[in-house]
Amino acid sequence: MSDKPTEKSAEKAPEEPKATPPEPTVDSGNLHATDLDLAAANAAGDTSPVQIGERRGMFGPTKGGDTTGYGGLRTPILFPGAAEKPYGSYFDELTGTLETALNSDGTASSAFDAAIERVVVDRGELTLHVAREALPTVARALRDDPALRFEMCTGVSGVHFPNEAGRELHAVYHLLSITHNRRVRLEVSAPESDPTIPSVVETWPGADWHERETWDMFGIVFEGHPALTRILMPDDWPGHPQRKDYPLGGIPVEYKGGVVPPPDERRSYN
Repeated sequence: MSDKPTEKSAEKAPEEPKATPPEPTVDSGNLHATDLDLAAANAAGDTSPVQIGERRGMFGPTKGGDTTGYGGLRTPILFPGAAEKPYGSYFDELTGTLETALNSDGTASSAFDAAIERVVVDRGELTLHVAREALPTVARALRDDPALRFEMCTGVSGVHFPNEAGRELHAVYHLLSITHNRRVRLEVSAPESDPTIPSVVETWPGADWHERETWDMFGIVFEGHPALTRILMPDDWPGHPQRKDYPLGGIPVEYKGGVVPPPDERRSYN
């Protein structure tokens, strides 16, 4: 045995209890999250995913009883973060050409930086978040520049994020360049208090019916559209059915020999 005295091990300081993160605030529909200032995240160049909400359950109403049996599911709703150069694929060439086209008046990079809020590369696809006042200029540059030539807008769709304060409504444009066999997506946001976005029908006439459908379902007003009327619902229909705050229940579905009750009146499983 060793004659050396054993040293007393240093006593560990007691660990401080970890702070418990605050519970998200409950909002309407099936989203539960604190308000997000995405503009601040853009300015900071945040490349990490940004949580804009939380989805609970699978489908159906969230107020009252659980009608699905999956009320315990909680899934975060994430926005992919801004991408860093090099983006890969043809994305660097595309954004570089667009920057040159927007800054052709010799204003350095200010025009591009003011028009493009965020560049996102996610799942091998390129999305440009465009300031809504700059949308007509960006659209014309993407269509007319010989190195870009996005001749076709294949669709315009809407998205509603009730918890994204000041940017609740999004219009998404899917563009195709037949000349160069390339695709890019534009995303433009607007607040619920002022749901207006410039129309792109003058640039891509094929977007006419798509913008009408987005107005009909989400209530986004496309300024400059030649005839912005409902296309799916009757002209006197109240509200916009695909918004998250639109009521799901209240109207039973009738079939010959039976009636299916609305979702908010079906059996509760909890």
